[in-house]
Amino acid sequence: MTSALSRIKQNVDALIGESELEKRLRSKRPLRVKLGVDPTRPDLTFGHLVVLKKLRQFQTLGHEAILIIGDFTARIGDPSGRSATRPVLSAADVRANATTYLDQAFKVLDEQHTSIRYNSEWFDTLRFEDCLTLARTMTVARMLERDDFAQRYRQHIPISIVELLYPLIQGYDSIEIKAEVEIGGTDQLFNMLVGRKLQEGKGQPPQSVLTLPLLVGLDGFKKMSKSLDNYIAFNDSPKDMFGKIMSIDDTVMPAYYKLLLDAGATTLNRIQQHHPMEAKKQLAETLVAQFYSTETARYERTQFETVFSKHQAPDKMPVFSWQALVPNATEAPLIDLLAVSQLFATKSEARRLIQQGAVKINRQRQTDPHFLVTTPSKDHPLLIQAGKRRFFKVAET
Repeated sequence: MTSALSRIKQNVDALIGESELEKRLRSKRPLRVKLGVDPTRPDLTFGHLVVLKKLRQFQTLGHEAILIIGDFTARIGDPSGRSATRPVLSAADVRANATTYLDQAFKVLDEQHTSIRYNSEWFDTLRFEDCLTLARTMTVARMLERDDFAQRYRQHIPISIVELLYPLIQGYDSIEIKAEVEIGGTDQLFNMLVGRKLQEGKGQPPQSVLTLPLLVGLDGFKKMSKSLDNYIAFNDSPKDMFGKIMSIDDTVMPAYYKLLLDAGATTLNRIQQHHPMEAKKQLAETLVAQFYSTETARYERTQFETVFSKHQAPDKMPVFSWQALVPNATEAPLIDLLAVSQLFATKSEARRLIQQGAVKINRQRQTDPHFLVTTPSKDHPLLIQAGKRRFFKVAET
């Protein structure tokens, strides 16, 4: 039991109800361990990986993993750590996101030993009187103790009544499934403690609460978030995943090793002795291997080294026909050539890359979006590089 508890506490920031958890572990029976995710976006990120790995650890120890898909709460949006109300999603968007969440979550979790619950199962049948009864369990003053609510209140930023109810709704999930342990990021602590209070009010033993650190994003200082565009997604291609990991700041590497690979003190000391570039390559190779394969990870490392260390083009890249891109033309502005390739989110992005000097044609940097590119010859296709990782060729036909 002691060894199981020490494993459970690995990487944990806070453990509320440790004595209760110890007693439960002594019972030698499977515990009901809850993790809730709101499908507000279609992709899971490496920020989710931190808590999913902890849930998988409980599975390995023989406990029941209960993954709650917050299809009801996603329509509200948990504002934890945010300074504004989240946009409301349609039911169709939530369902689509929930489907992709499960596909991705099972890259980490043992699907055969995971119970999936949707919180619309109970919330869609609650009466308004039930909601008012639930609301009576908490005061406004208590809700304003939550850091992000307190900050917004001081700054006179609107807080909707629905947002104030969110912690109660999340806590009610714990009542419904009789959770014995709940896992979440440090930004979820308040909500999970509300769950303990609600369970006690219903005469249930309160759940133990485990919080895990928030993973820093690619910018090196803010929480990993899709809205901040500083994330690595489960569904990123091997190339993009490897490249994004290689772009993280050297200072956050120990946190990535610790939270994503469960690296102990010995490993962390060893990576500190390595050159940062080599340590980062090992990190990227290991993580890509987890989501794809060892062979794929080795290939991406080789390709990265080819492009960045040897300054060569990668083996594989998109190849376009000049006639397909700009039919019946012998020359075209560079901005138009990049735009019609559809390798860029917007024409504005392509223009910005050119003006920043990030675009090269056959190794020659071009900074004029209207630079005229002429038809490539049969034996010499155009090699176009945009930024550090995007390459494509334009052939005559």
